[in-house]
Amino acid sequence: MRFLYLLLYFTLPYSLRLYYPKQRVVNKPRKYFGRTIYVSNHAASFMDPLVVGSLQRPIVFFMTRSDVFTKALKPILWMAHMLPIYRQHDGEDTKAKNDETFKKCTQILKGKRNLLIFGEGFTDDVFIRRLKPVKKGAARIGFGSLEAMNWEKEVFIAAIGINYSDPNYLGGSVLVSNGEPICLNDYKAEYLENPSKAVNEVTKRIELDLQAQITHVEDADWVFFHEHVSRLQRNGMHPEDPIRNISLLQKWKNSKALAAWMNAQNLNENQELVTLKSELDAFFKKTKKQKIKDSYLRKIEEKESNLLPWISLILLFPLMLLGAIHCYLPYKLIKNFTEKSFKRAVFWSSVKMMLGAVAIGLFNIPLVLLLNHFVFIPLFYDLKTINLFIPWIYYFTIPIFGVIAYRWFKTAQDLSAMAKLRKSSNLASLLEERRALIEKTLDLRQKTEDQRR
Repeated sequence: MRFLYLLLYFTLPYSLRLYYPKQRVVNKPRKYFGRTIYVSNHAASFMDPLVVGSLQRPIVFFMTRSDVFTKALKPILWMAHMLPIYRQHDGEDTKAKNDETFKKCTQILKGKRNLLIFGEGFTDDVFIRRLKPVKKGAARIGFGSLEAMNWEKEVFIAAIGINYSDPNYLGGSVLVSNGEPICLNDYKAEYLENPSKAVNEVTKRIELDLQAQITHVEDADWVFFHEHVSRLQRNGMHPEDPIRNISLLQKWKNSKALAAWMNAQNLNENQELVTLKSELDAFFKKTKKQKIKDSYLRKIEEKESNLLPWISLILLFPLMLLGAIHCYLPYKLIKNFTEKSFKRAVFWSSVKMMLGAVAIGLFNIPLVLLLNHFVFIPLFYDLKTINLFIPWIYYFTIPIFGVIAYRWFKTAQDLSAMAKLRKSSNLASLLEERRALIEKTLDLRQKTEDQRR
């Protein structure tokens, strides 16, 4: 295990736990080594390898787009177990360079290490709950490695599904689901007879297994219908629709069940569904334009009290101040740098999390040294043993203060927005429209299920 990978392996869980407080791994692999090619969906760009590398036990080498392997970054990426994969527009010698990478993959598998490949090949600009077609690269690498090893070792391929509530939502959740490994050696006869057919068969099998590990809406035009229905019914994965008595695992199952129901319908031929889809699109576009979150309308509809949020703002005010002092300046600098440097918003969350952790860590070293000299040592002078640990404990607690500050301001903004919404002249019509849409989604789903029976 190389140095940077080892460092991230032990430090990333802390950062990810702050970013995604609710985490779950289904069918978690037990072995660190296994000669397995893991094929994952690619829902959130750079965040995906961080999640898999942090939450999963197996030690993996990542296949990464070659354009990030600059002269400055190449040694760093090497230490993080990353291998370049070249695409057609990366240069004329793409095939030769990929052949070199594939040889390294064979060496990794031969040494009983694992590979992680993002089967879709790219990430959408907008987060959606579906799987794009899986490419054949993973199967080709697996069979090519077996040929190079004269089929003397076992090589496996397995699906990993990464399910986010929302990858860009600080305070959201993530669930990783693992499929059962497939032994590629079982396809030896088929591969020797017809390599292309064997590669296609394995790729299709892993694609179906990967679909089973995530929420997969087959028709891309209907992905937001799924999200809108889940939001109104409040039993899916969206981070702003928490129901405490529903576990993350159950929310994932509910989300998958809704997608399975949709996939079983003739969506574009069912006029009631098409009409409902248009109404939902119009409603959510209207509320987004007016900067009204659906959670605001739901809380007002259910007459949810603001007492607890106000009490939390009062009680957490001192910790919010600490978080603002220690974290605001580095957070603001990293936020501005990331959003200017990366045009695609899909990269922002992972880059902000990684660079933010480094920036906040460096920024606070002199502050904690000053606090230790002027505050901790005078206060705990007689407790010399404890005094040695207090600055370290405080230092590693600073990110928690930062998250508290972020949520404090978010809660304050939400309370302010809801106060304005309560005075709005169109509140009654929005609530009535929302109630009608909830009834339609429940009734229509029940109706179609009854028809199937």
